[in-house]
Amino acid sequence: MKVLYLITILLFVYSSNAQNNNSLAMEVAVWDTYVKKKDGSIMHFDIIAPSSVKDTTVIYAYGRAYLKTKGQEGQPLTSKECRFCHVRSLQPQWADDIKRQGYFILEMENCD
Repeated sequence: MKVLYLITILLFVYSSNAQNNNSLAMEVAVWDTYVKKKDGSIMHFDIIAPSSVKDTTVIYAYGRAYLKTKGQEGQPLTSKECRFCHVRSLQPQWADDIKRQGYFILEMENCD
């Protein structure tokens, strides 16, 4: 009976660790984005979302939500400004935002 109990606990621990490692191994898509700001300068950022999100309407909505936080609402964000770039592994520092809101913004240039 003790052996069965020990095996059950070990399987539970192994399963929990596998699930945690799985979330870090998730692949994300990087959408390279350049938006002309209201002052005429170019804002460069990446929209990072789960690679399963392929609907550009959703990706652009993520970008527009970010632009609103920067006082740049209303600026064009279409396929001209935002393009799929590549797929990569999820970085731990992005995981909370992706879990909470579905995406992470990696600010590159002129995002202040």
